[in-house]
Amino acid sequence: MNFLDFPQENTEIIADENSALVIIGIVSISIVVYAPVVVPEGKENVLEGMVLIPGGEFEMGSNNTPSEQPMHTVYLDAFYMDQHEVTNAEYKTFVLADPEWQKEHIDARFYEGTYLEHWDGNTYPNGKGDHPVTWVSWHAAMAYATWAGKRLPTEAEWERAARGGLTDQNYPWGGSIDVSRANYNGNLGDTTAVGVYLDNDYGLYDMAGNVWEWCLDAYQSDFYEYSPRRNPIVGATPIRNMISDFRDIETSRVLRGGSLFTERQSVAVSTRAESPPLYADFDLGFRCAISIIR
Repeated sequence: MNFLDFPQENTEIIADENSALVIIGIVSISIVVYAPVVVPEGKENVLEGMVLIPGGEFEMGSNNTPSEQPMHTVYLDAFYMDQHEVTNAEYKTFVLADPEWQKEHIDARFYEGTYLEHWDGNTYPNGKGDHPVTWVSWHAAMAYATWAGKRLPTEAEWERAARGGLTDQNYPWGGSIDVSRANYNGNLGDTTAVGVYLDNDYGLYDMAGNVWEWCLDAYQSDFYEYSPRRNPIVGATPIRNMISDFRDIETSRVLRGGSLFTERQSVAVSTRAESPPLYADFDLGFRCAISIIR
């Protein structure tokens, strides 16, 4: 059963008092309040390792670069977010369960040049089980999320989660950064295991540096100029279709969080980047989210 379907036998609804059940699609820019979370049979532990991000308003964007302007107020319904980036060990469980996404079997439509580049077949590098999986395209991240009964976070969800409830701060923990707080600027030259650095006030790890993280949204540089106030997303027509039809998507997707080789300004919570969905690289990974209803 697909987690996008409505409740059926042997499923469980995860509900919260802060959300509503309605979907409104407006061409490519939609105001969306997400469908119910349905936990498929066999995925009853789906919320393990996730954190509830409360619904409410926050200030999104910054005055740093044109694509982050203007700062604007966004309201989001509550949602769950993975505490850490998806690891090599977690991704191995997925590819063993779904051979279509194994290195030797993946369709060339879903990656460009490289995929799981540093893996030997279905085996990740020794000692890297708790490091974030990398060399995965947006399509592969979407496939994992769907298999896990989750989805990728929207760009707005990602930024709200990264801010950790703080306001007017550049980083997940406050206004400044140094190498004791994140893996960035080539200081280590390799990914670190997830959760090595301190979490933010929502209990999320590595929201700055380590690896860039794929988001659900299409990228639109001027989106903030006319972004809807409530649950904004680019490319939802509606969001249910975007998730179920992810194999057909070709437009560039949002990346957030910076990576182990980006400078301090690129690991700020407001920094936006983009990439074609086929692209995979040594510093691209992801984490997942789940919608909830009342």
